[in-house]
Amino acid sequence: MRRVEFMLGGEDFKKMTAAHFMESDVYYYSQNAPATELINAMTRGGFGSLPIVAPGKVLVGIVSEYDLLNAIMAGRDLKTLTAGEIMTADPVTISEETPAQDILAILQAKHFIRVPVVDENRVLVGVVARRDILLGFKKSIEKAPQMAFNLL
Repeated sequence: MRRVEFMLGGEDFKKMTAAHFMESDVYYYSQNAPATELINAMTRGGFGSLPIVAPGKVLVGIVSEYDLLNAIMAGRDLKTLTAGEIMTADPVTISEETPAQDILAILQAKHFIRVPVVDENRVLVGVVARRDILLGFKKSIEKAPQMAFNLL
């Protein structure tokens, strides 16, 4: 669920944070997950990357389409290859308090499509995608609906 989906319009985009944009229902996998399972999740769900977590949902890495394509090009056996063997360890993350402008800067500078949101203990709490930022911006420039009251 994204808070931004429930906004009525007219919010100040510059005051919005990751908490407004992030998807909190996130698919994630353990380091032992087979690469083929990650491929299935990505192709079915339309994800370009998946968070990899240790017990307690502590973020330890991320596997992207790029990582999987590199494994295919290298001739690795994806049936036995695990997420932990191909993941990018200690990925770039943001917190729920990260301002919209900072998220934009990270996404653009790193050419990311999504960035994980973690708490102070690196526990995965959500993901912000480019599309989420665009939706938030769209909502911010929409005019809030006028409320009509019928006083009897």
